[in-house]
Amino acid sequence: MPPISPSPVNAPSLQRRLGLWSAVAVLIGSTIGSGIFRSPAGVTDKLPGPLPLMAVWVAGGLFALCGALTLAELTGAFPETGGVYVFIREGWGRLPAFLFGWSELVLIRAASLGAISTTFAEYLLRVLGHDPSVAPYSDYVHYVAAVAIGLTATFNYVGLRWGSLVQNLTTLAKYGGLLFIVVLAIALGIPRTGGHFSPAVPEGSFHVAAFGLALVSVLWAFDGWADLSFVAGEVKDPRNTLPKAIVIGTCAVIAIYLLANVAYLAVMPVDQIRHSKLVAADVAQILIGPPGVVFVAATVMLSTFGTLNGTLLTSPRVFFAMADDGLFFRKVASVHPKYNTPYVSILLVTVLGILFVLLRTFEQLADTFVTAIVPFYALAVAAIFVVRKRQDYNPPFRTPLYPVVPVMFIIATCFLLGNAIIDPGSRWPTLAVMGVILLGIPVYYATVGRGVARARVSRDR
Repeated sequence: MPPISPSPVNAPSLQRRLGLWSAVAVLIGSTIGSGIFRSPAGVTDKLPGPLPLMAVWVAGGLFALCGALTLAELTGAFPETGGVYVFIREGWGRLPAFLFGWSELVLIRAASLGAISTTFAEYLLRVLGHDPSVAPYSDYVHYVAAVAIGLTATFNYVGLRWGSLVQNLTTLAKYGGLLFIVVLAIALGIPRTGGHFSPAVPEGSFHVAAFGLALVSVLWAFDGWADLSFVAGEVKDPRNTLPKAIVIGTCAVIAIYLLANVAYLAVMPVDQIRHSKLVAADVAQILIGPPGVVFVAATVMLSTFGTLNGTLLTSPRVFFAMADDGLFFRKVASVHPKYNTPYVSILLVTVLGILFVLLRTFEQLADTFVTAIVPFYALAVAAIFVVRKRQDYNPPFRTPLYPVVPVMFIIATCFLLGNAIIDPGSRWPTLAVMGVILLGIPVYYATVGRGVARARVSRDR
């Protein structure tokens, strides 16, 4: 890979155009996708009791909040394009930062795009009256998902303003639609059924190992709280805006997720939820009949389309930051002369996402994503212990209850990964993902690492 070279004096650059509420919309829109609509079935199957079910969603919310509060401080201190990549680089150096970018390239981002676009395609076909689980529509899912990736990439290619507009509109639609389902379920469901909240802990409904596996599904639903940091270099007044947006957005997501699970239990017993692939649609079906199913399907479509757009708005900035640092091909750091977007990076992510979605299933994509991203979230959060020792460190926001909050996040991460390795069903897939991540070490030393080593030797001489 080429060494770092200075940018031309008049080269186009990324512009700070995102305000507070657009930044909040990016976080909420990147987080609320398909997870809250399809994860409850898998979570309830592992924890078939109202209290264990709510406990794992609360745990996932606390996990996300601890990470978000820590990143709110780091993002305010380092409001640069790349987010998590920048925090890992500042705290732990270039090799760990490279490994994050490597994992984003070969595993994380393409898997995320594939899983989100697959859900969008499934519900688009359902709205059109087709069953996506049977041929030939099961094959069409992959092609529709690929087209969706290409369409959202186009919005973000032609300007941050277009990508942000799509994000704002879809975020309002998805949050409003989910809130409508919650209000409807609580207002109509509890008077009819009295709710299905007892027995709170049925016999056999809680095991530590099952809790850990269920937490993986919950974290898939919560993922997105860190995505705003990727686009920090394009946020107005970043030292003030970014911490506020991260805290407001994460709390809003936690609130609607917990309310949604209360609403589901208000209408359906646990045994029904665990067999419901789209629990919100079944709740709406019970309350208002077929129109409710159409409404929920449309809400899921808008939700996943908005998340897909948010992913293509934020994630290409990681590769842009890597290239700008000299850890990737310099061309990837190019900014479009007309649209002021990292267009090469956007095209790269788009191609990877389309390839993954054409070759893999939703379950394979979602599990790969969560396993690969969590260790780097832990590294980014742990970077706070390093950067706080710097004399020039002066963040506009300080993580409350420090160091308890970041320590809790790191402990939860270790529990999650340890549980995945111990469990026979997830052990080998987890180890395979870790192996691919570690493969980035020889790649680093065979490429950019040699240039870094030579530069150090020359400097020492």
